[in-house]
Amino acid sequence: MFEVRQKPEMVERALVVRFYFDDHEEEESISLLAELGELVSTLGIEVVESVLSKPREMKKKFLCGTGKAAEIVELAKAHECDVIVFDNNFAPSQQREWERLADLCVIDREEVILDIFAKRAKSREARLQVELARMQYALPRLARMWGHLDREGGGGGSGSGGGGGAERGMGEKQIEIDRRLAHQSIDRCKRELEIVRKQRKTQRKEREKMDTPHGSIVGYTNAGKSTLLNILSGSDVMAKDMLFATLDTTTRRIELPDGQPLLITDTVGFVRNLPHRLVEAFKATLEESVLSDFLIHVLDATAPEIERFQSTTLKVLEELGAVDKPIVTILNKIDAVSDPDTLAFLDRTFPDAIRASSLTGEGLPELLKACSHVLADRVSRCHYRIPQKRGDLLNLLHRDAKVLSTDYDQNDILISAVVPADIAGRLENFLIPA
Repeated sequence: MFEVRQKPEMVERALVVRFYFDDHEEEESISLLAELGELVSTLGIEVVESVLSKPREMKKKFLCGTGKAAEIVELAKAHECDVIVFDNNFAPSQQREWERLADLCVIDREEVILDIFAKRAKSREARLQVELARMQYALPRLARMWGHLDREGGGGGSGSGGGGGAERGMGEKQIEIDRRLAHQSIDRCKRELEIVRKQRKTQRKEREKMDTPHGSIVGYTNAGKSTLLNILSGSDVMAKDMLFATLDTTTRRIELPDGQPLLITDTVGFVRNLPHRLVEAFKATLEESVLSDFLIHVLDATAPEIERFQSTTLKVLEELGAVDKPIVTILNKIDAVSDPDTLAFLDRTFPDAIRASSLTGEGLPELLKACSHVLADRVSRCHYRIPQKRGDLLNLLHRDAKVLSTDYDQNDILISAVVPADIAGRLENFLIPA
């Protein structure tokens, strides 16, 4: 059976490293290196030291020169590290060169994120998405993983193999067998994922029949999206102070101040330099953002790099084709910001954002009003006089609208309701003039 790599639980101490090659990249590189340390810590691995380095020029073998590479390896061994984690993305050949030099496990940011996703995925869809991304990542690295088995197989028979898919044919190397098994696993995973996506599409069609408006909560990982969904809906979605606390989308139904129902979906959090294969693998999850009527963009008001986090989210939304949708922006965790200069900066930078706190409830009434405003053209509050004998219209209002009050006047029923635009026309003849 094809295995993708050793489990992150097998390592305990890490040295994290980032190379940059332009002075203009220094500030962002410092931030990205700190973020990498947080990602590694999320796996339960201790970060013993962080190294930020600007090599004189980019080298093909190690990205840096051999002297700098030897210096990093020596530092890792002095700290008794089990792994060196680079924020730079490595080609498989570069990863192999580093592991030969260090005689240690060497991984990059993409593999760290993949391991986190593997630990967090709960639903069948999320697990399949993670499995597919991990196998696609591991496939070109099989030479590194099976180098000790790089030998010709024994036994007679023809090169066609004749037997099961895993049998070794004449002259077939172990790595060739494993590549074949890897491709088979990837194809199987894609087939299973397509089945799950069809099921999701069917569920979505059922939801669209109800014509209930839909908003998606988006934002940088750990901005408080799940906590926001919990307080708005009274649900209990997993919400912890960690990166990628949950990968699974969760949809809840709430009622807006104007009586209109709204479906809200919590989506997977974004992160800078999210590996493109993960954007692709998670499209079935992230496409909730594409198909929503509008987005609720949650920003962490306490984050020093809030502008970069906003930019990251908008960039991924642009890749998904969702950036042109109406966006309601909230500055979450505002209760934790007391510095007047910081508050003034937030007001200048995000003048239209709603100050909010998912913990205290501050700003949430304003958020719900903003959602109602975005969807204002979908509903109207109307007053009707309907004959009691028109039970079909009464049933229509109770089924597809929000009935606010009911009264009786002789043989007529007086109804106030929040009515979706798609059924308002059928009731025009019974409107009570304002």
